[in-house]
Amino acid sequence: MKVAVIGGTGLIGSKLVGKLDEYGHEALAASPHTGVNTLTGEGLPEALRGASVVVDVSNSPSWADEDVMNFFRTSTANLLRAEADAGVTHHVALSVVGTDRLQESGYFRAKQAQEELIKASGIPYSIVHATQFFEFVSGIADISTEGDTVRLAPVRFQPVHSDDVAAAVGRTAVGAPVNGVVEVAGPDVFQLDELIRQLLADKDDTRTVVTDPSAPYSGAELEETTLVPGPDAHIAGTRFTDWLGQQR
Repeated sequence: MKVAVIGGTGLIGSKLVGKLDEYGHEALAASPHTGVNTLTGEGLPEALRGASVVVDVSNSPSWADEDVMNFFRTSTANLLRAEADAGVTHHVALSVVGTDRLQESGYFRAKQAQEELIKASGIPYSIVHATQFFEFVSGIADISTEGDTVRLAPVRFQPVHSDDVAAAVGRTAVGAPVNGVVEVAGPDVFQLDELIRQLLADKDDTRTVVTDPSAPYSGAELEETTLVPGPDAHIAGTRFTDWLGQQR
């Protein structure tokens, strides 16, 4: 089948295109770099022509509250209209575990708005919720830093390798629409503050991690299970410590 991958030149999109090609499908990488812009609609009809499945793994270039809401509302609406015109029979979107529990955050309010548009579109769909990628764990320390102090909540945290996310999205894309959410997470559960403390120590980073139950995560306060999936999640195989060792 033909699968149009929106955001197909990014971290997940490029991996996904490769995996779909391996599965024997025709994968089209659609992004502004290839002449497809979901915000303006440029190139969408051509990209979706003949596609049975559209996978949206795109992300907003700006995380400012107004910008990110505009991106997900506008791009998703444009994409869904183009899919209806093209006769697409399965819309797949990548989102985040805990989105509905992180609504104090402008970014996650925008992701929730995206999901609601998809559910109301009438197009059969599957939404893949992934936990935080291994590649972005160190970035959590950066956005939580004030001076030389990193404030983090002592909550459960279950990151996942981007390769495993791409594989999960690919399996979902070539399967039947679930008209609901599937979750994917890594195999190990950590405590967020402890993991970042160890990660900084391993890098000889002199910042001090302070455990603070009220510390925000992308602007939202966390409960113990906000960032971890439910019991039916697909548990990927790549361990964070193994991946980290390969980065050294």
